[in-house]
Amino acid sequence: MAEGLLTSSFIMKSGVSIHSFHSEPLLPDEPSGPVTVKLIFSSVVAVLGSYVYGHAVGYSSPAESGIIEDLGLTTSQYAVFSSILTIGAMLGAVISGRIADFIGRRWAMGISELICIAGWVLMIFAKDATWLDLGRFILGCGIGLTSYCVPIYVAEISPKHVRGAFTALNPLFMGLGQSLAFLFGSLVNWQILAFIGIVPGIIQLPCLFFIPESPRWLANVGKMKEFEDSLQRLRGPDADVAPEAAEIQEYTEYLNQMSEGGFFNMFQRKYLYTLVVGVGLIFFQRFGGLYGFVFYASTIFKDAGFPSKIGTIAASIVQVITTVLGLLLIDKAGRRPMLLISTVGSCLGCIITGSAYLFKDLGAQRELTASLALIGVLVYLGLLQLGLGGIPWIIMSEIFPINIKGPAGSLVVLVSWFGSWVVSYSFSYIFDWSQSGIFFIYGGICAVGVLFIAKLVPETKGRTLEEIQESMMTGSR
Repeated sequence: MAEGLLTSSFIMKSGVSIHSFHSEPLLPDEPSGPVTVKLIFSSVVAVLGSYVYGHAVGYSSPAESGIIEDLGLTTSQYAVFSSILTIGAMLGAVISGRIADFIGRRWAMGISELICIAGWVLMIFAKDATWLDLGRFILGCGIGLTSYCVPIYVAEISPKHVRGAFTALNPLFMGLGQSLAFLFGSLVNWQILAFIGIVPGIIQLPCLFFIPESPRWLANVGKMKEFEDSLQRLRGPDADVAPEAAEIQEYTEYLNQMSEGGFFNMFQRKYLYTLVVGVGLIFFQRFGGLYGFVFYASTIFKDAGFPSKIGTIAASIVQVITTVLGLLLIDKAGRRPMLLISTVGSCLGCIITGSAYLFKDLGAQRELTASLALIGVLVYLGLLQLGLGGIPWIIMSEIFPINIKGPAGSLVVLVSWFGSWVVSYSFSYIFDWSQSGIFFIYGGICAVGVLFIAKLVPETKGRTLEEIQESMMTGSR
């Protein structure tokens, strides 16, 4: 560690740029660390929060009929219930970066889980729309915090050669939570379905005491002894962590001397490319119709003449399969190719679904419209989960330097939940206006997203976080 400090000091005093220092990676051809039991355990504990996130998102579609029948909600009241999750998540997003930067990634995950459990409990015992909405809002606050803390933590503890696979656990568990919510929702009532959402949190909370804090966060706040101990625990007792520790420490010191963190500092010219990529990917993911398909899958199937329970179960199975496939391919195929394939596929799914309703308006047979709607939804959700559903979160966790990661990550999460609210709240109204038109609008947004990815999004596979961030600040991609 002393050698790293001396090197860093020399860099600062001599005026050598970080670009010239990192023109050759520290470990060009070797893995940056072994895959240990502690790394696997820590990642799995973290992504239990992602499962709760997915369960919360997938909850409203299978629970719709039961809640409306038991509590006597109108369609508009249920639309408020569905969309208020995103309002709470926006509030959670605003404070997520600050909380995670102040108390650390690990305890921020614990706070988010406690908030989620409180929301689920209120929903289970709700007797009217007011308490139901309050529980859903509180749940949203919790998952808004989760959606930032989990991918950041997993990315910061993972070695570069497997970081894609480990960070892909986040969207995998999101997809599992969402898919199993669809599946369980067809078998149990809405209160039991809410209780199922509590179980992962009950498992996660005690396990947080047995996982290390993010070494990069510890380095950033100056806890160097804890930083070395955390990195050693993650890489194994016999691993040589000195080169990786030196790179992390040197780059963190460079960033802290180069500029202060904070909300307005992230809008400096050197960070603009990073912000455009991070915010842009989330924009196209959300406004491309994700939460319209997820929240209203039952409605889409039912209005097209296809049995909603069979459709939602089929959709859940397809999502799990393609999410697992994405997990296996991400560190081989790379982020960019999978994003492009996924976004093109999502665009195609929107067009097929819109065509189903267009043929319905033209008086086509019910079997044709039902089949097209099923194919369209499965193509959209399946291919979206292959890339666009999860990779934007992976890239977000990789590209932001540690000194602006809190505010920049909060901004990305805020945009994601604002987009979710706009899409989920407006879906019913636009769907009533034009059942085919809404899906063609989503398809058009996905098409623009393809161009955005092709022109601006860099490949991050096989590079350390420090290499990725430095290249984006210098514009070399």
